[in-house]
Amino acid sequence: MRVISGKYRGKKLFSPEGNDVRPTTDRIKETVFNILSAKSDFFGAAVLDLFSGSGSLGIEAVSRGAATAVFVDKSRDSIELTKKNLAHVGISAEVYNTDFKVALKKLNGRHFDFIFVDPPYFGKNEQDIFDLIQKYDLLTQNGIIFLEHSTKISLPVLDERYIIDDRVCGNTSIAFLQRSY
Repeated sequence: MRVISGKYRGKKLFSPEGNDVRPTTDRIKETVFNILSAKSDFFGAAVLDLFSGSGSLGIEAVSRGAATAVFVDKSRDSIELTKKNLAHVGISAEVYNTDFKVALKKLNGRHFDFIFVDPPYFGKNEQDIFDLIQKYDLLTQNGIIFLEHSTKISLPVLDERYIIDDRVCGNTSIAFLQRSY
């Protein structure tokens, strides 16, 4: 794993050990950020990396110009890995070791331009995640939620304010949900 582009381009990131964490591959990450860059600009953006794992998605966003990033993961091992990668790259960020429901409630009143959501593939939390993002109004107008999920999982039901762009990369789906108003 590495940072693909921007200020920290080429910097290697530490990978998780074992099979408990499924990091976004460099190939998918590059595809995701090429699509996101065509939809919006990272310069000065606020980013939320839910289920951060190694922190690679949020770190990539900061490398490309995001001003702030918040990292959330329930797993102590994932949070330690995220902190290790942040320190290795030289990024200062908020990091929370808690359940996504607690974190989203705590972030109520904050607004993010990009929210990265990469939950465990079969945890069946996608609808709850989106309901809470909407309930706490965490996404800015024209903000984008990125969801990485199994092709076997359906996208959550969202209200008419969202434009959905869902693509398949092997057995992984990458969905971009943009708030249009």
